[in-house]
Amino acid sequence: MIFLEWLKYLLILVCPLMMIFCMKGHGHGHKHQNHESHCSKGMDTKISNLEIENAKLRQEIEALASMVKKGS
Repeated sequence: MIFLEWLKYLLILVCPLMMIFCMKGHGHGHKHQNHESHCSKGMDTKISNLEIENAKLRQEIEALASMVKKGS
């Protein structure tokens, strides 16, 4: 019965300890600037791809709108 009482406290203490050990694996040892520059390069690529896709979709919309006007 005493073991069950200690088990409650052990489980409560395990949570913060697990959080500390788990957070060590999330790159706290890396330089923050490298991560930011890597992310910004990826974001720039994604933004440029979205701008290209947006331009293509606008052209398609204009083509469809002109087809609808011709059909009316």
